[in-house]
Amino acid sequence: MPRTPSSSRRHTGRSRLLRIAAALAVLLAVAGYLTVQYVTGNRGTEQCTVQSADGSAGRGRTYRMSPEQAANAATISAVGTSRGMPERAVTIALATALQESGLRNIEHGDRDSLGLFQQRPSQGWGTEKQILDPVYAAGKFYQHLAKVPGYSRLPLTVAAQRVQRSGFPQAYAKHEPDAALLAAVLTGRTPAALDCTPTRTAAVPADAAKVRTELVRTFGKGVLPTTGAATGGTSGGASTAGTVSVPVKSARGSGDGATAQRGWELTHWAVAQAEALDINEVAYAGRVWEAGSGWRTERAESGATEVRIGLVR
Repeated sequence: MPRTPSSSRRHTGRSRLLRIAAALAVLLAVAGYLTVQYVTGNRGTEQCTVQSADGSAGRGRTYRMSPEQAANAATISAVGTSRGMPERAVTIALATALQESGLRNIEHGDRDSLGLFQQRPSQGWGTEKQILDPVYAAGKFYQHLAKVPGYSRLPLTVAAQRVQRSGFPQAYAKHEPDAALLAAVLTGRTPAALDCTPTRTAAVPADAAKVRTELVRTFGKGVLPTTGAATGGTSGGASTAGTVSVPVKSARGSGDGATAQRGWELTHWAVAQAEALDINEVAYAGRVWEAGSGWRTERAESGATEVRIGLVR
């Protein structure tokens, strides 16, 4: 039956509406994808790679992230171990930050939520400035986690939820495998497993004093000796031209394994901070990381008593 002019107009109108609806659906889908990528930090800047212990044999797991995410993850880990928290606590903290901010120090969130853990000034977590300091934010998270009875034996979602009081507590679970991988590497248990390629080149020589300041802020005063830092030198935390040396000391009563783990923790922290602090080389225990080329083995075995951090000159 031939369409009347009015039915043709109705058909054309419906077709136009369907096309508009389809276009809007596509735009909304693209916008949603871009939002997720922005929030989680996956924006084509995954210049850091974390590899599990057996990754070289092709059986391990790999996690990729941006230099910003790597620096924040290393800070979260270092603050935890410096407080005497176990690796499990670091895993819980990293999984929480992965869910809450994608390991990005964001200045927005639900209501007045801010920072890596989306902590709220109105709920007593600190001032906006404090919460946006990754060292402070991580410290507050661990402070609350330590008060959770038996947190290390609880499911990760339960432990994280008792700190965060989130409306979506089960969301933390999906991040546990990645958080466990990151924790093993950043606490130093897996050596030479973090590689970062800085995305920018420093325009001026790096500031050794800034590196020492960040070491102390993150790891505590005991990471560097109290003497020699101001006068220069070749060891004991002092700096020569373009180098900061950090002594590797294990906890009292621990063996060589704990000392080596501490050394790799410091090493990985420096690699993760390469872009932020203009670090171009880190050496420890016969292995050298160099910005742009990754890890190599030194011909002459270097000692395991200090981590050498080479700066952009």
